[in-house]
Amino acid sequence: MQPATQTAPISRTSLWAGRVITGLVVVFLIFDGVTKVIKVSQVMEAFARLGYPARLAPVIGIILLVCVAVYVVPRTSILGAILLTGYLGGATEVNLRAENRLFETLFPVIFGVLVWLGLYLRDRQLREVVSLRRPKTSL
Repeated sequence: MQPATQTAPISRTSLWAGRVITGLVVVFLIFDGVTKVIKVSQVMEAFARLGYPARLAPVIGIILLVCVAVYVVPRTSILGAILLTGYLGGATEVNLRAENRLFETLFPVIFGVLVWLGLYLRDRQLREVVSLRRPKTSL
């Protein structure tokens, strides 16, 4: 008899779906971080519009890139997801404060969900902690 806390192995489909989602999220976040570090003109315009000093763009970009690096390493991926959740929560707050359109405000939330979805689909340990099924009861 198996213990109730043991999870089923991850299917190949789930594993690859998680990898693809994670890969797309990571590519986008790296792009976003790099554009802040190198101070792309559109980023500087957005910083000015939001009332943030231009000197903070590289700092915020480096913070994002470090969070992504922690997320990409399998051993620290859960910590990375937690850090990215905080980062994306801050981005959501900035958009709320600026009274941006709904999609712009929810965009970081969507990415936060994708960060966790990609990790959940590919990480057995996370599935053990966050079970979406009721435990089987034995009579």
